[in-house]
Amino acid sequence: MWDFSVGTSLSMMARTWPFILLRMVVYFGITLAYILATGSGAGVGYGVGHISSDPDGPASFAVWGGIVGFGLVSIAVYWIREYILYIVKAGHIAVMVHLVDGREVPGGQNQISYAREVVTQRFAEANVLFVVDQLVKGAIRAITGLIGGVAAFLPIPGLDGLVRFANTVVRISLTYVDEIILGYNIRVNSSSPFESARRGVVLYAQNGKVMLKNAIWLAVIMWVVSFLVFLFMIAPAGALLYFMPGQLGGWAFVFAIVFAWAFKAALIEPFAIASLMQVYFRTIEGQVPNPEWDRKLAEASSKFRELKDKAMGSFGSAATARPAERT
Repeated sequence: MWDFSVGTSLSMMARTWPFILLRMVVYFGITLAYILATGSGAGVGYGVGHISSDPDGPASFAVWGGIVGFGLVSIAVYWIREYILYIVKAGHIAVMVHLVDGREVPGGQNQISYAREVVTQRFAEANVLFVVDQLVKGAIRAITGLIGGVAAFLPIPGLDGLVRFANTVVRISLTYVDEIILGYNIRVNSSSPFESARRGVVLYAQNGKVMLKNAIWLAVIMWVVSFLVFLFMIAPAGALLYFMPGQLGGWAFVFAIVFAWAFKAALIEPFAIASLMQVYFRTIEGQVPNPEWDRKLAEASSKFRELKDKAMGSFGSAATARPAERT
């Protein structure tokens, strides 16, 4: 079925409990902000709506107030995304990388400080990491097409529609590949994060079938768990909105979705990353990037070409990392 150990992934999560706790604070804090902002906006709108001569004015204004509140929090989350990536995600991945390699990491709050130091050594500023992350995401999109997607696993004629749908599932399953490449970037000792990322993407591509199989399994597991969390949250979300105007009842579904997203980001996502990291590091052990895959990616992806240009522009070919070098 899959090539990762569920027990090892759970153990890595347990040993990085400070980051799990930090994730819960951040993502559930965002969920709370959504609830408070939407509820406050709806309440203000409901009050303002009484000024209107329209009998339905309060309810209509409440709906628009809720939308405005939800939108404001969404904008705030968009602007702090670099911080979340730099401090929360990259730091957690840095500690996981050390655990995969069998290295000890500090416990308690010192673990977060230690991880931040490791990330700062690799990426001097948050915007550098963010640029690398975006370029890697763009390059990863080309891999599915290059390896044939699900068609590579199911070479059965006459199933074009099914294969197209399955390939869509595959593309969604690649959500956390950029985090795996980030883990590789932190793991190797390179003077250029762009060059390390380029190598990491090529290594992923040349082992694409193995990685995709495991990514699909993890995606299925995550969707099922997230859906169960969504169903579990429908009742309390509906109860929370019981005292709000009737037309806002639909927000119960929105809050349930947001909570399921927060649960996934705080708890399910680290499990997926830990699992894929096991498979990736074990699969690429002893390998070097295949120049043919490098060429294919450059032809298929403008983001990968940009990644190569930045690598050459920063340090040139001397920036190449060697697998034996570790941070």
